[in-house]
Amino acid sequence: MTKQPLLVIAAGGTGGHMFPAQALAEAMLAKGWRVKLSTDARGARYTGGFPHTVEIEQVPSATFARGGLLAKAMVPFRILGGVLSAAAKLRRDRPDVVVGFGGYPTIPAVSAAILLGLPRMIHEQNGVLGRVNEKFSKRVDYVACGTWPTDLPEGVEAQFVGNPVRNSVLERAGAGYIPPGDYPMSILVMGGSQGARILSDVVPPAIDALPSEIRRHIRVSHQARGEDFERVTKYYADQGISADVQEFFSDIPERMSEAQLVISRSGASSVADISVIGRPSILVPFAAATGDHQSANARGLADAGAAIVIPENLFEVDSLCEQIEIVLSNSDGALQMSRAAMSVGKPDATENLVSLVEYLASKE
Repeated sequence: MTKQPLLVIAAGGTGGHMFPAQALAEAMLAKGWRVKLSTDARGARYTGGFPHTVEIEQVPSATFARGGLLAKAMVPFRILGGVLSAAAKLRRDRPDVVVGFGGYPTIPAVSAAILLGLPRMIHEQNGVLGRVNEKFSKRVDYVACGTWPTDLPEGVEAQFVGNPVRNSVLERAGAGYIPPGDYPMSILVMGGSQGARILSDVVPPAIDALPSEIRRHIRVSHQARGEDFERVTKYYADQGISADVQEFFSDIPERMSEAQLVISRSGASSVADISVIGRPSILVPFAAATGDHQSANARGLADAGAAIVIPENLFEVDSLCEQIEIVLSNSDGALQMSRAAMSVGKPDATENLVSLVEYLASKE
């Protein structure tokens, strides 16, 4: 009986790492592979959408970005413990390929794969390599990139595969776009997997300031942090604006496919979803992102004429209101933006990544 091939995926921290990892897991299971996910406690919060047949293992990891001096002093020891734990598991399982998607939870599994000489690669979702992926970029067999161009360390070559999107997004790839007009119009507001306070501060009053002939047709789906939920909900209600405010939308693809406009951070997964489904967008890159990678992520949509990019320091009620009005008052222009978004989408990103995994496994 032929041994079932095994893929170990290492990812965690945020939905930006976990969503493309989920897409790869779904595809490899369909190919008859076993899939294990190596993550930490933070990453485990995003595993609800993974197929139940994915074996999930939590390993110790840590980051220097949080905690006091004592916590930071313990980081190397926690990481070392995670690497040793991962090495023991990989020695037992002998996976055919190990793929890291970035974030500190990637460190144990990919480090162990390097120590054991196992086939390994990393996938970078953003236009700038994250700290962890940058450290590994010269120690893996392949570097796959989701955004192009991606800023790479000197001497590192990469393959552009695109950012894998979940099956629920692929099901709505290129969904028919209804241009804005004199009928109900939907705006989707999302700030990445953890929300964004600045969107809750600026978007509601900007929508309220729209000319009445546009405002009266608006329906809003707004993702807000827990601490912002009540005030955002109350603001929309007080202004008579129809709005569904939630901390997390489990049906983002459906809401996006029904939207005339998306207002969003420019995390890699959000940009991938917007481009695959094909929707006009107003993007607000997170100013504190490492290496300003969210600006790099937004570049492809902006250059194609599919997105309006507003830097965080210029993201104000009046300027946003003006840009929303420009999109929603020009049906032909909005339709062209939707088509331009699709032109830079990579719905075959998962297939591209699967091909790399299979090729890497075949070399053994």
